[in-house]
Amino acid sequence: MHYIVQVLDWISLSLLLPVTVLLVAALASSLVSLGGFGSICLNVLRHRRYRREALAQLEQDRKLDFSSLGAGIFSRRLRELNDLQWDELHCEKRIADWQRTYELELDRAGFMVKIGPMLGLMGTLIPMGPALAGLASGDVGTMAYNMQIAFATTVAGCFVAGVGLLVYSVKRHWYADEIAGLRYALDVQLRLQGNADDEK
Repeated sequence: MHYIVQVLDWISLSLLLPVTVLLVAALASSLVSLGGFGSICLNVLRHRRYRREALAQLEQDRKLDFSSLGAGIFSRRLRELNDLQWDELHCEKRIADWQRTYELELDRAGFMVKIGPMLGLMGTLIPMGPALAGLASGDVGTMAYNMQIAFATTVAGCFVAGVGLLVYSVKRHWYADEIAGLRYALDVQLRLQGNADDEK
């Protein structure tokens, strides 16, 4: 049993460096993700009124006036659907492609939410063994050093998870609203085309 514990202890200590490296990489990735999220957030807020204008036109069963819709993400998507002449099959395929792209983005954010606490917990528990051993032997310096590693990795893991949760939660609502709006626009335009065909 003693040898098994020693082997497990050796394996645990050997994981500290990879866990720390992965945690630093996750931290860098979360900072990049946070910067991109801020840019998208500003873009969404800047073009919010154009989206409201487009939805208002659709609610009145009017054909979209693209000259008044600006250059926001939602407006660009509507232009792409308009370029497809609101063909139901092709538009549904394009919307499905956008939805799949959004789901991949959300999966990355969700992965950060899960991996951050996992790496943070491992980075916390691994140095605790040497810290306790240092405390037992009276080596306060070793204990303090390992406790410093444990606290730093905990904070880093929580930060990664927090950024991932923020990005995931907000983007999930944005993307759901956008896809719903695009499907609504397609349905309205198809109905208008059907009415025009009936009048002929």
